[in-house]
Amino acid sequence: MSLFQSIIIAIIEGLTEFLPISSTGHMILASAAMGIHEDEFVKTFEVFIQLGAILAIALMYIKRFFRSLDIYFKLLAAFLPTAIVGLLAYDFIKGYLFNPIVVSVSLILGGVILIFIDKKVVNQQTTLKEVEDISYKNAFFIGLCQCLSMVPGTSRAAATIIGGVFNGLDKKQATEFSFLLAVPTMMAAGGYDLIKSDLAFTTEQLTILAIGFGVAFVSAWFAVKLFLKYVSNHGFTAFGWYRIALGILFLIFMWGTDLG
Repeated sequence: MSLFQSIIIAIIEGLTEFLPISSTGHMILASAAMGIHEDEFVKTFEVFIQLGAILAIALMYIKRFFRSLDIYFKLLAAFLPTAIVGLLAYDFIKGYLFNPIVVSVSLILGGVILIFIDKKVVNQQTTLKEVEDISYKNAFFIGLCQCLSMVPGTSRAAATIIGGVFNGLDKKQATEFSFLLAVPTMMAAGGYDLIKSDLAFTTEQLTILAIGFGVAFVSAWFAVKLFLKYVSNHGFTAFGWYRIALGILFLIFMWGTDLG
């Protein structure tokens, strides 16, 4: 992976991590399209830049984390299902599901669900004043939905937003809870991946990691700001159609190559 390729991947990560279109799926597809070999360093790089994206959210919502302890306990309730399933299924997911075909099919199916969900929330009114008012039961259910995002191409953001909508949150609250839940989830997943990687880095690799981290941070910051504004006014339908189109296009692309 060249420096230029690493910057492209970092931009993709930052722009897509908190959108319901699957950052992991986009990185897998982009890597395949650019001919990047998925060696241990590339896998570590993809995890490391996710931490750059999550830092953007942590700083953006830092006041929310100091508002009360209640949000921590509810995020913990939502995080637990993912932690348990992730530990049990880690090797299977990494070994068998990280491929372009799984990603493409997941993108298409998730797109159909997003379009359906958007119709459901058009006139949905929430009874919650703040997202912190969510019940522990509903937080746990959103965490169960998040487990589906372990399949590449599903999208952690899409899974948690869908879970939030089905639990009475409006689209803005569902999106914000998805952002907040990303902090413990991605920090734990990223930390676990880095511990298991056990790599020694060259000076060139450290430079690529640092640049990728910064690029992902900046692109994620702007993506989240724009996404919240767009979702409040337009909903999720455009993201659903985008997922479907991308999944179909990449399946067609793989049909004529050896990527499948």
